[in-house]
Amino acid sequence: MRGLQISQGDEVILAGYDFKGNFLNVLTFGALPILVDVSPQSGQLDLQRVEAAISSRTRAVIASHLHGGVVDLVRLRQLADSHGFAIIEDACQMPGAPLAGLRAGMSGDVGVISFGGSKLLSAGRGGAVLTNRADVAARIRKHVLRGNSAYPLSELQAAVLLPQLEQLDARRARRSAVVADLFARLAAVPMLAPFSLPTRGVEPDYYKVVLRYDASACGGLSREMFAAAMRAEGMAVSPGFRALHLIHARSRFRAADELTQATLADQNWLVLHHPLLLEGVPAVDEFLAAAQKIQAYADQLRTVDAPRSTQDTLWEMDT
Repeated sequence: MRGLQISQGDEVILAGYDFKGNFLNVLTFGALPILVDVSPQSGQLDLQRVEAAISSRTRAVIASHLHGGVVDLVRLRQLADSHGFAIIEDACQMPGAPLAGLRAGMSGDVGVISFGGSKLLSAGRGGAVLTNRADVAARIRKHVLRGNSAYPLSELQAAVLLPQLEQLDARRARRSAVVADLFARLAAVPMLAPFSLPTRGVEPDYYKVVLRYDASACGGLSREMFAAAMRAEGMAVSPGFRALHLIHARSRFRAADELTQATLADQNWLVLHHPLLLEGVPAVDEFLAAAQKIQAYADQLRTVDAPRSTQDTLWEMDT
């Protein structure tokens, strides 16, 4: 935001379902978040909604690749060039994934990746900003050189990251193979449905995998109780993010549409976390067996007190 000189009175478009830190960063610089819905087909930023929300004050669009989904950056770049706004590509959940000829984080005016504790590339904390714009790079460097809380990575953190970079492509291939196997076998658990796998030329990575939960196919068991039961079976499953328009005062943003799909995401999405994906096909067997067991005991589980919401656990805060 600082590198793009976003300031008071500007508008920044982002999805109604996104990491709340992106929303708060827009507010930090005095700009107004403009929330648009996500696509019912992909669960990602709906570019038709983005186009309808563009105004003379639009300075940037935040394109977050979330839960294994991919924003159509080719189309978004066409819109950006036509209307004169910048693209902020949030690749924190799939750093370096091959997307339409480029690596994730390289298609925007600015790309961001995270090195947070649970990330696919982890150095404990921190991250990186990617840009091919000299003016943006100069402003960011100037900010880092002044007294502030943004510190460069230490040599120790860099040493921790280097072998992870060498293994990133191989690990992405392993995660992708497990996700493909999982999606092919989800018919065995009708309460869970995936989004479609991305098209040819796109190789996403999976920090989290999103699944849509249908309580009616699991004896009316709530999503929260289903997730708690899956965790009791050793599966790293939780509700996804909260939809931004449901957790922030209306005075802090403008909704460009009804945000119907973002509301459904808030209510129905579950996310499976990436450590399970590195365990291979046996982990898929265990996941499906756990879901079938919960379905069989749904009547008994409905009588148990619902757990505290897990949507703001460390898994969710560390996007």
